[in-house]
Amino acid sequence: MKKIIVVGGGWSGCAAAIGARKAGAEVTVLERTDMLLGTGLVGGIMRNNGRYTATEEIIAMGGGDLFEICDKSARHTNINFPGHKHANLYDIAKTHGEVLEHMLSMGIQIFFNIRITKLERNNGQILRVEDENGNIYAGDVFVDATGTAGPMNNCIKYGNGCAMCILRCPSFGGRVSITGLANIEESMGTKADGSIGAMSGSCKLYKESLSEEIQKELNEKGVAVVPLPTELIEDHLEVKACQQYALPEFKDNIVLLDTGHAKLMTPYYNLETLRKIPGFENARYEDPYSGGKGNSMRYFAMAPRDNHLKVDGIDNLFCCGEKAGLLVGHTEAIVTGTLAGHNSVRHALGKDLLLLPECLSTGDAIAYVKERMTTPDGMSKKYTFSGSVYFERMQKLGTYILDSSAISKRVEECGLKNIFLNKL
Repeated sequence: MKKIIVVGGGWSGCAAAIGARKAGAEVTVLERTDMLLGTGLVGGIMRNNGRYTATEEIIAMGGGDLFEICDKSARHTNINFPGHKHANLYDIAKTHGEVLEHMLSMGIQIFFNIRITKLERNNGQILRVEDENGNIYAGDVFVDATGTAGPMNNCIKYGNGCAMCILRCPSFGGRVSITGLANIEESMGTKADGSIGAMSGSCKLYKESLSEEIQKELNEKGVAVVPLPTELIEDHLEVKACQQYALPEFKDNIVLLDTGHAKLMTPYYNLETLRKIPGFENARYEDPYSGGKGNSMRYFAMAPRDNHLKVDGIDNLFCCGEKAGLLVGHTEAIVTGTLAGHNSVRHALGKDLLLLPECLSTGDAIAYVKERMTTPDGMSKKYTFSGSVYFERMQKLGTYILDSSAISKRVEECGLKNIFLNKL
């Protein structure tokens, strides 16, 4: 049985592990911290706008495990908030445990507190990786799901300093890129003004620190929109990684979503100013703990790759999630992770790699982002199924559809129905 090593246990790493295991491989996940899901631990938004289409495509292809878990653990379904329709909000308290249980039940090995700091390669292949305690992990194919956020020195240099986010670099050590350890040159995203990196686009407030009226609205409706007096407006839209939420409504209002905590749809907001807003007098941050100061910085280490998600320059390395380019969001991470995991097994067995066709939104997004990243303008944008540049493209191409049966039929016409269920 071929052995796949997935480094990183965020949404993309979990998807890669599940994809590889379904394809018949022995799979080991090496996670730097003590929990899976990464930023998914404080995420929560699924199926909004074009993400609905992408989700249904992957489900029709047989790779919907993680989407189905999120649907099952949703606190609210089919809600609308500014610029976004038919969203599901998964419960961040429940989802981690359900994902962990599902992966273990599949026979996936998961090791926590494993920070890879070295690797050995020969003739263009990775032979093994080594953690900071000297433990060795050998495999046939490796998947780099280490992400692009942090480590702490990048937040200090390019952001507002370490804001103590869910990535917890001070506790577990900063992210280390497998692609970088293999001496493959990585690219860095920029903001519209040309400066490097982008800031995570939302914070979590401790819901019980808000007024009972706001709590009630969140619990019942899933969303609360609080208009701001002009003197209390803070405009941080340009620094956001999540450009699908860089709309005037998110500047002029406090937009909250209920994912268990109160998801504040802004990269950061001065706590003293926030507490001047009625209902927020006792507000406190849950993630990042210093959300009044800033947030985590991202897009510092993207791997060069082809549209099979194989990393250029290393024969047996695949990538997914933000590692695979300027794709933003949990849905995007799961899509790329599922393909990378599946293709890692194909590669290990010497089989042709799977290419998602561009007639599907998932295939088009992977190809389009790779193409756009060859230009300076393209490197200043962020791409997501849920808004901004790529969602506009979906609407123009007609790939944004909400009829699940029509999406399934399209996948079947492409010859990909249940492709990710096939044991290779």
